[in-house]
Amino acid sequence: MSLRILAIDDSLTMREMLRQTLTEAGFDVVLAEDGIDGLNQLPDVAPDLILTDLNMPNMDGFGLIEAVRKGDIAPRVPILVLTTESATTLKERARQAGATGWITKPFDEQSLVSTIRRVAAV
Repeated sequence: MSLRILAIDDSLTMREMLRQTLTEAGFDVVLAEDGIDGLNQLPDVAPDLILTDLNMPNMDGFGLIEAVRKGDIAPRVPILVLTTESATTLKERARQAGATGWITKPFDEQSLVSTIRRVAAV
């Protein structure tokens, strides 16, 4: 059984890069274009891990993390933030919202895959 990942990013290019990288690594990948789209897909996707950008329209990554943690569907699913941001204050805010980890874009494919496997314990 492969790990199911919900990858959320407003950039079509980034979503396609994630789809390719994660699919080649053997993961089942579902894409969403912002936090609202991700939350709407959450019940049907039932992800083993969520990978989200921070800066997105409609609902940003912080709002998504908080909504997932407060909800009933996947409150304990690991959430990795994948963003161009690197400020310590933003990392701390994401941790306090419930993020499991942080990866800075541009990502190294092998590092991303190994981090996902480690965090999801597969």
